[in-house]
Amino acid sequence: MNLPKPNKGKPLFLEIEGRKVYRYPIKTQIILSGDDLYDIVAKAVQPFLKEFYKGRLFVGVTEKAVASSQGRGFPISEIKPGRLANFLTKYVHKSKFGIGLGSPETMQIAIQEAGALRIIFASAVAAITKLFGIKGMFYRLAGNVVRSIDGPVAYALPPFNTYAVLGAKDGDKVAAKLSQILKVPTFIADSNDIGVNIIGSSSIEKNELSIIKLAYQDNFWGNTDEQTPVAIIYWQD
Repeated sequence: MNLPKPNKGKPLFLEIEGRKVYRYPIKTQIILSGDDLYDIVAKAVQPFLKEFYKGRLFVGVTEKAVASSQGRGFPISEIKPGRLANFLTKYVHKSKFGIGLGSPETMQIAIQEAGALRIIFASAVAAITKLFGIKGMFYRLAGNVVRSIDGPVAYALPPFNTYAVLGAKDGDKVAAKLSQILKVPTFIADSNDIGVNIIGSSSIEKNELSIIKLAYQDNFWGNTDEQTPVAIIYWQD
């Protein structure tokens, strides 16, 4: 059987800690609210799993796919930003890697998800610490629930070019159920061109998670039209 091909411009494997770590992105349908994530992932990866042996094998799923299946994506047109969201957005650094909380709509769902007091506190501390050259305090205090919010970008596949998506719920539980179905250690990850966060995992050792994170250093999944929200990570012992 032919194994999945790497996405354009990405190598099939990276040399990490003296081993070749293979990354196989797997294409699926666009996963939306109400879709059976477990069935979609199982059908996508099971034909390939028997091709691997005598090594370490893991299946990863993007946090965005998990969150979307959980109904945590919202059309921007349906989000009505309040005064606080409109005010705070003015002070958000606009990154070339994604909109984040750089729009009133994404800031509004952050406020709804984390609470206005927590967002105000995180914003105040971040404003002070920034004066001393300390960055990143806002997300440390606001939490992963805010860090994981994805805003709409023109290069995303529809409908996500007009959607804001909250972080996934119960990442460890989702990973555990997928692992039980697939009989393979499984993880949920949020990755972009800046880095990767493991949102949930099942039956994976800490040192293995470190290797998996390094395997995402070039964001081989992609964030545009690749449509590969599932991946197989493999290396030989």
